Amino acid sequence: MHRQGITRQLLAAAIATALMLGTAQAQDTTQNSAPAAAQQNPAPPAPLPPAPPQGKKDTKTLEQVVVTGTPTIGGIRKIDAAYSITAADAEAIKQANPKSTADLLKISPGLWPESTGGQTGANIEIAGFPGGGDAPYFTTQIMGSPLYGMPTLSFMETTSMFRLDDTVERVEILQGGPSVVFGDGQIGATANFMLKQGTAKPSGSIGVTYGNEGLWRTDGFLGFKVADDWFGSVGGFWRKSDGVRDPQFAADKGGQFTATLSHTMEKGSLVLWTRVLNDRNQFITPIPLLQRGSDNFSAYPGFDPLTDTYNSKYIQHVNLPGYPGGGTSANLANGRGAKMRFFGGNFDYDLDGGWSISDKFLIDQGDMDTNALFSGSNPDTLDNVLYNNSTDLGGLKLTPGATASYINGGGVVDPNQSVIHQGWWYIHKRLKNINNDFRLSKELFEGNTLTAGLYLAHYTMNDKWALGNQMLMTNTPNARPIKVVAANGDQVTDYQGFLDYGAYNIAENGTSTNKAFYLSDVWKIDRWIFDVSARLENQDSTVHVCNLHNVNLDGNNATLYDNAVPVCDGTFATTKYDKTHTSWTVGANYALADNMSVYGRVNKGVHFGDFDNALRGNTTGNTPPLQKVQNFEAGFKYQSKLLYADISVYHRQFNGLPYQPTNAAGAPVGSPLLYGSDSKGINLSGAVMPIDNLKLAVVANYLDGHYSHYSACIPYVNQVAGNGCAFINGKQLQRQPKVRYMFTPSYRFLFPWGDVTAFVTYTHVGAHTQDLSGLQQLGSYDTLDFGVVANVQDHWELRLQGTNMTNELGLTESNSRIFGSAAGSNGVILARPLEGREVNFQVKYNF
Repeated sequence: MHRQGITRQLLAAAIATALMLGTAQAQDTTQNSAPAAAQQNPAPPAPLPPAPPQGKKDTKTLEQVVVTGTPTIGGIRKIDAAYSITAADAEAIKQANPKSTADLLKISPGLWPESTGGQTGANIEIAGFPGGGDAPYFTTQIMGSPLYGMPTLSFMETTSMFRLDDTVERVEILQGGPSVVFGDGQIGATANFMLKQGTAKPSGSIGVTYGNEGLWRTDGFLGFKVADDWFGSVGGFWRKSDGVRDPQFAADKGGQFTATLSHTMEKGSLVLWTRVLNDRNQFITPIPLLQRGSDNFSAYPGFDPLTDTYNSKYIQHVNLPGYPGGGTSANLANGRGAKMRFFGGNFDYDLDGGWSISDKFLIDQGDMDTNALFSGSNPDTLDNVLYNNSTDLGGLKLTPGATASYINGGGVVDPNQSVIHQGWWYIHKRLKNINNDFRLSKELFEGNTLTAGLYLAHYTMNDKWALGNQMLMTNTPNARPIKVVAANGDQVTDYQGFLDYGAYNIAENGTSTNKAFYLSDVWKIDRWIFDVSARLENQDSTVHVCNLHNVNLDGNNATLYDNAVPVCDGTFATTKYDKTHTSWTVGANYALADNMSVYGRVNKGVHFGDFDNALRGNTTGNTPPLQKVQNFEAGFKYQSKLLYADISVYHRQFNGLPYQPTNAAGAPVGSPLLYGSDSKGINLSGAVMPIDNLKLAVVANYLDGHYSHYSACIPYVNQVAGNGCAFINGKQLQRQPKVRYMFTPSYRFLFPWGDVTAFVTYTHVGAHTQDLSGLQQLGSYDTLDFGVVANVQDHWELRLQGTNMTNELGLTESNSRIFGSAAGSNGVILARPLEGREVNFQVKYNF
């Protein structure tokens, strides 16, 4: 039996066993409960339940204890934290209507995840951090441990290693602040997911979800007592979905299983946890649209921008002869998925004399493969592609008389058929990671605690890529591949429609070790809390990339697609990277009242290079310099029965950002250029509660961010709009809207049998651009989501939620392989729009 089948059956069996056990135990524990007694002895309808003490409950929001970004075991209350942190429990996570793990980050002001590419592979932008793709300034943690030693690699960002389900108790999202010192030293943002643990009385849930995109999903969780002071939990999910953009095979298919074992002691606690993830997800490439002006986009004829995709059963299975080691088969249905295993633990203990220790560790490994289409040049008619277009526009410049036919039947292709080149790329990525964060704290005197920490991480990456190939296909939803034979009988494409077998078929492996020592002192004086922290970190990395040479794979010059295929020649180029740097932060928080505080902070941090964006393609001693950030921030927090407000302002300055110019052939020219950025902004999380059960919540940010420190004109190559050069000084940070806000009114209705909470979320995303040049505008957009949650009696929960209910056409990015304007003379542009309306309904039994 295949390993995938075994994993699926083990997961399903484990969840089913846990749920049956939980239901049986729950029935036992409710034998003498009021609901059970009421069922056995019917009574008159109960009076309307009183409204909850909303003011008192919401005041506790700032009383929440958060552990992310704090040096000590017990954490710190939000109102005492001299930094911006967003905390959300399991219910708040669900009410955010996240389409993916990355999409959840939108609840933190200033974070903008681009989740239009599917469940995984998101680009995550942080206001004031000049990212522009992937997630270089973002870290995902479980129980305080980073999932991988580097925040991003080519074709991998860490939210793709994590799925949301009912095993998650809460998330804490920290921006800037002290994160430059603790954990992996992330200068941007960190999302720390805390797992549910066992309970003295068996408790849990089982739920079934149906979605209008063909989704069927089962979720379950069970917490239970193992022995005195020992508790366990198991849970997970399994799902299958056709996707809003139906690829003619399962768009999302897989599941996750999580278990914990916890032990409470008089002076401490121990938590061990494990997680198995086996999930595959459709990766959605840009589709054609029409652009008229900077903020006017419409449907391309024949394409529904809300529901269509190029992916199809006709191009699902391919053979890639250029893949290292003699070629491989690949399946588009495997998408950009994850097969990962995790094992971690947290140990906290108070020693005598004011001493305490804390240790967190994580070991994980697995595959993070990508099977996906990647955009080539803009579409055109078959006739123009065959004979008329220049080769740098994707044209073949053939002698008249070639024939083109559909590969899967259907005869000759009409010369006026719109066609396109798409890269069918496969990346096999094998990852291993182990990290440990040990802390020793001592209360020096009342109110003052000194913490020393040691962070160690060792991690590897082993990749094989089949990149750069181009498949000729119809420019239609669920595209069909096309075979072309030249007038003289030469085979222009292979039997699958490939025009070539790739330009970058590499094998790459990397090893890295991070070592960091940090000190932090926290001093509470009356209403003041001061913290001073510093971190000394070294990253020692090595990467090996195979050298390529061109080969005529079949020795036949008449097969044009494989006459010069770059393949590994058995030798490797080695690049070493050994950097050391100090980061530090100083913060102060002042409690104006029991429910109101102000804070200020300054930090300086560093972003180390990763295997792909610093080492690969460079030589030892000539890798890009460290990226450094200087961040000033201040904030105000307040909460009463009527109002909640968490406001922060910042000034962020970067230097050491690299850009590599290229010539007309796309080859690098000279050394990378270095530039910087300067950003000022404001973030807001707030809510008004004018009456009981009514809440008006808002998450918003304003960003004034631009590039700096490079006044020359940067040359670029553009296959659509023509080559040129662009000035970047003063241009808006790419992919980051100046204004973004979400407004969510909600109301809780009370009934004798339970309650119903209804809410809607209106989101506005302001104008944003594609790249550093600012020449490709992506416009602005507005969306409307909704939710209705009913709690019936003591056990049942019904949930109806939907996203993009108005079918808004909004863009997050255009063709990322084109610098400058991506729209052709006819207004055609390749871009990623939002998915159309999606509605899910869940029935859940809680016990």
